[in-house]
Amino acid sequence: MAGMDEFCSLRGDVIFFLFLSSLTPPTQNHRLRIRSGPQTDSFFHRAKEIKIKLGILLQKPDSAVDLVIPYNEKPEKPAKTQKPTLDEALQWRDCLDKLLQNNYGLASFKSFLKSEFSEENLEFWLACEDYKKIKSPAKMAEKAKKIYEEFIQTEAPKEVNIDHFTKDITMKNLVEPSLSSFDVAQKRIYALMEKDSLPRFVRSEFYQELIK
Repeated sequence: MAGMDEFCSLRGDVIFFLFLSSLTPPTQNHRLRIRSGPQTDSFFHRAKEIKIKLGILLQKPDSAVDLVIPYNEKPEKPAKTQKPTLDEALQWRDCLDKLLQNNYGLASFKSFLKSEFSEENLEFWLACEDYKKIKSPAKMAEKAKKIYEEFIQTEAPKEVNIDHFTKDITMKNLVEPSLSSFDVAQKRIYALMEKDSLPRFVRSEFYQELIK
């Protein structure tokens, strides 16, 4: 335990020394006036001690290794999405829900929309789904603000195509954010994807390759 305490103390000294090293030395135009005294002498004495300890540390590889922050050399690869059966893929033609609930289908649909530069509707819908999983009121308010600024407000970076009535209702709901704040807007965007985006996806090469 004594060795561990000594090492922890040394680690703190290393951090303190790095802080000292980060300080910009005084230039000719900005000289620091340091008055000699007990506090000043103690400060520089401690810095000198730390420098000596660092020299010792560099001569002990076994101790130095512990200071390195560990990381995953081989990060886990995300699980591969299983390709749907022909029957599953055929069901997507008439049911957007089944398409969105299938990981492979969702990824294909998203890739298709990106190829047409029209992925903002799907991204908004997904953001709303994530929003409804939030439990903390503070995080909910923060997420609501982010969604509004990214998708709802006029000239937002990814402004979705909703009518003024839907936008007004959403803005009123955001005065006191709740799990249902974006429900009206989300349903509106879902209807647009179902009526417009889904038929175009079904006619695309993305989908046709799945049902060959």
